[in-house]
Amino acid sequence: MTTSPTPPVFRKTKLKTRMILTLGLLGALQTVLIGGFAGFYLSDSLYDEIGQRALMVAKTVAATPAVIEGVRERDIHGLNRLAERLAETNEALFIVIGDAEAIRLAHPDPSRIGHSMGDDDGDYGRKALVDGQAYVARARGSLGESMRGKAPVIVPDTGNIIGIVSVGYSLQQVETTIRRYNFVLYGVVGLMLLVTILSAIVIAGRFKRAIFGLEPEEIARLFREREATLQSVREGIIAINREGMITTGNRAAYETLDLPPEPPLAGQHVLDVLPESSLPAILESGEPDFDREIWLRGRQMVVNRLPVRQGDDIIGVVASFRLRDELDQVSRRLTRIQQYADTLRSQTHEYSNKLHTIAGLIQIGATEEALNLIGSEVSDHQALIHLLLEAVPDPVIAGCLLGKYNRAREMGLRLEIDPDSRMSDLPATLPRDQLVSVLGNLIDNALDATLANTGAGGRVQLSMTDLGQELIFEVEDQGSGIPEAERQRIFEKGVSTKDGESRGYGLHLVRQFLNQWGGSVTVDDVPEGGSRFTLYLPKIANGRAYP
Repeated sequence: MTTSPTPPVFRKTKLKTRMILTLGLLGALQTVLIGGFAGFYLSDSLYDEIGQRALMVAKTVAATPAVIEGVRERDIHGLNRLAERLAETNEALFIVIGDAEAIRLAHPDPSRIGHSMGDDDGDYGRKALVDGQAYVARARGSLGESMRGKAPVIVPDTGNIIGIVSVGYSLQQVETTIRRYNFVLYGVVGLMLLVTILSAIVIAGRFKRAIFGLEPEEIARLFREREATLQSVREGIIAINREGMITTGNRAAYETLDLPPEPPLAGQHVLDVLPESSLPAILESGEPDFDREIWLRGRQMVVNRLPVRQGDDIIGVVASFRLRDELDQVSRRLTRIQQYADTLRSQTHEYSNKLHTIAGLIQIGATEEALNLIGSEVSDHQALIHLLLEAVPDPVIAGCLLGKYNRAREMGLRLEIDPDSRMSDLPATLPRDQLVSVLGNLIDNALDATLANTGAGGRVQLSMTDLGQELIFEVEDQGSGIPEAERQRIFEKGVSTKDGESRGYGLHLVRQFLNQWGGSVTVDDVPEGGSRFTLYLPKIANGRAYP
């Protein structure tokens, strides 16, 4: 069985118009059906009520002693007066009394007296006269259409049926009452229909605003575009709703997280799929998180997490993530090349000055001073290189320290490395680029603080040890020191003791790295003045070997 397509004219109609027409017609149909049923039920109830009333009055009149006596004595005059009075009292159209043969003894029209009651409506009252039952009948007689209640006249002592009483109520009155009720009813129905149409307009307008004024076809197209976009993005994407249930997950998410294709991500709770996920925390805090490096399912990733808001309410979170892949490796290599280039530039600048000095000494004949300067320069570098080769066999860290040594000399400062330092027991999987970044930040901050406080001639001291289960780095400066109240704040993002924009990120990155690997850092005062930063990094990160 095939479904017939939507008529082209209706398909071209605006969604708001379609909704108004659909809801309006549905409301009109419901209102008409309810109104018709109410009208029918009202009419039927009124007819039934008037019939029961006629029956009740007929039973009462038939049981009246005066009526029983009048029928027995065939007192036509007395019965007519009594019937007339009772009809007026009970607001009946008529009360007719007949004998055991259904011959009228009392009737509003005297000419009908003495004739059979059957010539009026074809009903000879056998049900009452023979079976002794009271009943209701609807008929059109000489006085018009009426609802009639008929009851036998029974002698109490003997139980003999000696006559019949017929009480009628005009149906014209009933129809007038029904028309009056129907007028009110149809007015209410019309008002309900108007309210339904107005409600349809309001609902359609709000619905249209809720979907940003888009038509169904546009929504379908956008949905297909969204799906295509999600699947084409190389980054993994997962979205959750306010209950933490996953609503979206693209193909890259499965591949990046190494998840099986079944069951689908959508419909599962995020903590059931990723127990270590922090998306619920973002749902609670409402704070976005960008370019955070984390470990997830044994893989190092860069994650962005953004809350989705509807007005002031947070209705979900969207996360995008990617592996620190070859592009990240290239970026880190470029960074190291930049560091090497800065080191070479510093050395070139420094040695250029030294060569100019040596050339000047030779020109004025101070050859001995020139030789001493050359010897001192060679001796210092040889000593530093020899120390680094023995204490820090890792070329990346050694290269970083050599670069910072030359930068210090360029600034007119001294970077002194404790000759007893040792840093050879580095875990093979420890990310060297992150360690270099952390160590470089601490040394750069120390150099800047020393230069700002002492000017040229100041010194920064570095000591390192890899004994025990931790890697320990100590960096001392000759700066102005850090107040105890500020020692925790300086690790917050954007907080810095230096002036200028784009500050306050170095120590924040240090704290991020330490939080990730289970390390710690302390800040102490140096007795001679300045600050000491001590970095503790476990050889086993967070209770497990570095992945």
